Amino acid sequence: MMLIEFGQAMWGQALHAPDALLLAPAPGEINTEGILTFFASKIAPILLAILGVIFIGRASKGEVSRVLTSSAIAIIGLAFIAGAATLLIVGDSLIKLVFK
Repeated sequence: MMLIEFGQAMWGQALHAPDALLLAPAPGEINTEGILTFFASKIAPILLAILGVIFIGRASKGEVSRVLTSSAIAIIGLAFIAGAATLLIVGDSLIKLVFK
């Protein structure tokens, strides 16, 4: 019985495959905006929450100096990420200006 249900589910999904292939973007195109939006909206908050839990756990144990060191490293890392994003925007505008 379970095998029949599995087969029916697979058949239903297989019928949707041609539609997905027709609607898919060309093979050479990658949606970089979508990837960037996904990381910014889904991955970054999770990582920041994990860092917060680690910092709170260390601070409750009395390891304040380690918390301050880790916080400084995290802030420097965020500054590097912000700098990379700024360079990406500046580089994009320079390329548009040169090849206008």
